[in-house]
Amino acid sequence: MASMKSHMAIVCVCLLMAQAIDAQQFSGSVVSPPPKKGFFSNLIRPYREWDIAPIDLANSNRLESLIRAGKIYLSLQDTIALALENNLEIALQRYTPLQAESDLLRAKAGGLLRGVPQSVQNGPSSAGGNFLLGGGGGGGSTSSSSTGGVSSNGVITQLGPTTPNFDPVLQGTISWGHLTSPQTNLFSYGTNALVQTNKLANLALTQGFSSGANATLTYNNLFTSANSGRFDVNPYTNSSLDLLVTQPLLQGFGFAVNNRQIRVARNNVRAADLTFRQQVITTVANVVGLYWDLVNLNSSVKVARESLSVSEKLFNDNKKQVEIGTLAPIEIVRAEAEVASNQQNLTVAETNVLQQETIIKNALSRNGVASPTVAEARIVPTDSIHIPDVEPVEPIQDLVTEALGERPELASSRINLENSEIQLIGSKSGLLPTISAFAEATNHAQAGNINSLPLLDASGKPSGLVRNPSSVDSFFVGGYGTVLGQLFGRNFPDYRVGLSLNIPLRNRAAEADYIRDRLNLRVSQVNLQLQVNQIRVDVQNALIGSQQARARYQTALKQRALEEQTLDAEQKKYALGASTIYLVIQTQRDLATAQSSEVTALAQYARARVTLDQATGRVLKQYNVDISEAQKGVVSRPPSALPVLDQNGNLGNGKR
Repeated sequence: MASMKSHMAIVCVCLLMAQAIDAQQFSGSVVSPPPKKGFFSNLIRPYREWDIAPIDLANSNRLESLIRAGKIYLSLQDTIALALENNLEIALQRYTPLQAESDLLRAKAGGLLRGVPQSVQNGPSSAGGNFLLGGGGGGGSTSSSSTGGVSSNGVITQLGPTTPNFDPVLQGTISWGHLTSPQTNLFSYGTNALVQTNKLANLALTQGFSSGANATLTYNNLFTSANSGRFDVNPYTNSSLDLLVTQPLLQGFGFAVNNRQIRVARNNVRAADLTFRQQVITTVANVVGLYWDLVNLNSSVKVARESLSVSEKLFNDNKKQVEIGTLAPIEIVRAEAEVASNQQNLTVAETNVLQQETIIKNALSRNGVASPTVAEARIVPTDSIHIPDVEPVEPIQDLVTEALGERPELASSRINLENSEIQLIGSKSGLLPTISAFAEATNHAQAGNINSLPLLDASGKPSGLVRNPSSVDSFFVGGYGTVLGQLFGRNFPDYRVGLSLNIPLRNRAAEADYIRDRLNLRVSQVNLQLQVNQIRVDVQNALIGSQQARARYQTALKQRALEEQTLDAEQKKYALGASTIYLVIQTQRDLATAQSSEVTALAQYARARVTLDQATGRVLKQYNVDISEAQKGVVSRPPSALPVLDQNGNLGNGKR
């Protein structure tokens, strides 16, 4: 019993040696390690589950505070703030850095990487798609994955030398056995059936190191009791303490090879932060575009109403003239057809607004339009598009330089390229033969009680002789303390050193892996240059698109003014009998087309500016977005003040 207690004490000591010093610290409050509550709690802490916060599908208070009398009065800044707080695409991306940090924790233990997704959701498109710009996409995503290893169908593999296990591993075996061995002669053990009772208590502690070395400390104990009088000591304990260290000298040698997964995992943490930043940029740019599209769809409704009002007035005037006989009845039919056409245009414009409002509500809330209050509320944009009198002049070289420094996807590609170079170190090491040096030192010990069983004669009967205690070497007589004294006194040492060799004579698999990884590196380098070139093209196209949109708007503005004057002149000529109803209707249609073109040109200008900001990577700066607030999902800026409404419920000129 005393021996078993000593064994358990050694087990506890080894557990304390293997205990991790600190748990990996995760950013944010989503992932929390088990709490520290005492000695035993800390001892079992690595084997307890971590707490992962449940998802939160409740909207922020900002959305409700903007609702007044069944309407959501929405400014552009509130739109952006609501997206940062409630948008599910951003909320989904908040888990990516946490996944990367879990991979880093795995790599520090010597495990293979599971990979970090780098997909970015583009967000929804506007109702009708009238204001979409090239490259915007609708509801899709751009995706890639950075693993640092090879992942296929969920099975994680690794090329190059296997990374050592950096977490200490304690293995133990405790057993009890009863063994009966028939004997062919009495001389060996003094009995025809040797009966032994064995109690086994073995421990092994294994640790890997960044140099590629592995160390194993083994502590074996065997307590034996036999029915033989031949043994000088019975029962007795055999113990050994063995230390084996193995160090690769070629393949798998060095810190660069064995730390490569940790370095890749650290890079992936940076890449995950960049992916989150890219998602915020993409989402902010998308909701800004959706907001301006809603502003212009509302303008389209106003244009459609004005056209309908003009056509209804013409219809009523023609009806009166037909009644007094100064106009042919066919003119009523023509005017009525124009009213029906304008009524259809108004219905389409109004339903486009309803669709756009639904899209925006879904983008700015966590539960979409599930809330009746949000679903039934109409959105009233409080900001309007302003085109500056003079466009700021920025050299294209400066814009390209800014884009190359600010675009997060380019920085992510550079990190992935660096990861490929790190992994190539492992493939290069895998080309080498395996030569390992090993050193082993073992201490043995044995002690027990003087055998009290009687000595037997040749026939197996008691001989009557009594064992003389002085004939037994006292060095082997004692309890478990004597065993420990022999072990740590190194009374019975063994030493062994040597080399182990494993040389593949053709080595084709390792050659193929190295060639493939080197080719993949070249492909990544070409893709990086393609991305750089595309960013230059994106910036130039966005700048040109902005200039074109401004020119279209100025042209549409002048064309609309011309059509207004033309309609006024045509109506006056018609009143004097110098024109026809057909020409008046045609002029009304031309004015409606010009007004619609003006609205479209204004929307295209707003979208073009957003595209330029996105191409240059200045979206966050342009709209005062704090990335730390986006990570927390809480914007410190208070909601915008509700606007002043006139007695009809329309927007006034000021704000409270």
